[in-house]
Amino acid sequence: MRKILIIGIGAGNPDYVTVQAIKALNQVDVFFIPDKGVDKTALQRLRKDICERFIDGSDYRMVPVPIPTRAAAGQDYRGSVDQWHAQLADDYESLIMEELGDGECGGFLVWGDPTLYDSTLRIIEQIRAEGCALEYDIIPGVSSVQALAARHRVALNRIGQPVLITTGRKLTEGFPDNLDSVVVMLDGDQAFKRIEADDLDIYWGAYLGTEDEILVAGKLSEVMGDIERIRRQAREEKGWIMDTYLLRKGGKT
Repeated sequence: MRKILIIGIGAGNPDYVTVQAIKALNQVDVFFIPDKGVDKTALQRLRKDICERFIDGSDYRMVPVPIPTRAAAGQDYRGSVDQWHAQLADDYESLIMEELGDGECGGFLVWGDPTLYDSTLRIIEQIRAEGCALEYDIIPGVSSVQALAARHRVALNRIGQPVLITTGRKLTEGFPDNLDSVVVMLDGDQAFKRIEADDLDIYWGAYLGTEDEILVAGKLSEVMGDIERIRRQAREEKGWIMDTYLLRKGGKT
């Protein structure tokens, strides 16, 4: 029986790696490292740095996992994601069977927390459903959502009130009428520019936890232009960007 550990390694700062994650890192024989092309080699380097810092010894192996580009969603977003996941599941299963021997432990290092807007868990479950004999465990991590709130020194929710975690794609449908705090992830198109901004504050962060961290906060109507400019410049310089933000209606905290 092969075992897989899906390890949350935090939002970018190696100090976010938990004691539980460190123990898990030291159980892994083979790390499967996503390869998303030359633009994101910095993310591969950070994964390797974390292993070198926290693993006792060097008898583990690292296997690159080429990540295919997802087809444009068009009108069928779920269909495009399902097709992408199916391809990833086939690729992951082949590599696991080739690289991981019986009784060995494989590891996937996931940014933030593996249970929050990450596909690894679903892909491993799909592999198991197709008959591959795998055990797996999940080690939680500090998500970008938690890091964002901490760096801005703001609570995610108001007293006694809920907070919604959603995507930029869903935010384009409008700010929910029955909520006052919304965290937005996976917003490549900056959906905050297309909603009513008069009564909203924004707490925005990019490259959270890293040396390149950028933070902007203020009235959305006043700072959205700054965020758009800063985000565009950062993406041009690095070739990629990871950002998230909290939107909140004005009023008491």
